Amino acid sequence: LAGLQAKIQQAESESYQRVQALLLLEDMLNRISTNRANAASYVSANPLGTGDSQPASCASLSGAAKDLCEWSASLKGAAERQSGSGSAIGAMAGARGCIELLAGSNPPVYRVTVAWQGMTNLSTPSLSCGQNLYGADGYRRAIAGHLPIANLSN
Repeated sequence: LAGLQAKIQQAESESYQRVQALLLLEDMLNRISTNRANAASYVSANPLGTGDSQPASCASLSGAAKDLCEWSASLKGAAERQSGSGSAIGAMAGARGCIELLAGSNPPVYRVTVAWQGMTNLSTPSLSCGQNLYGADGYRRAIAGHLPIANLSN
């Protein structure tokens, strides 16, 4: 029974992290969709979130730079703080986000990916965001959403 309880708790934790990732994924897709004219400004060469170089405060930024900074803070767990220490705890373990323009797509299609550290070694995700940043790649979890941006000016 103890082993079963441990498996249930692990599955619950993995499930919670997946829901958090879906919320963060939807957040960035909405930010890009709202600022469609500047969608290319959201493409990131390196993952955002854990280990990135975004500033601690996004107050002085605007537009896509502010959206990326705020999303990075959310990936790092800034939405929820631990009582006493003030440590960010509101996101998945080792959360990272990637935004890329898919090559050869017409209209342009942007892929937003959220990756995080899972608790068990499973099959390796086909998405490259966060690859080789979580030890054995089977511990990496990743989900993605696609956003086509139609050119309505012609």
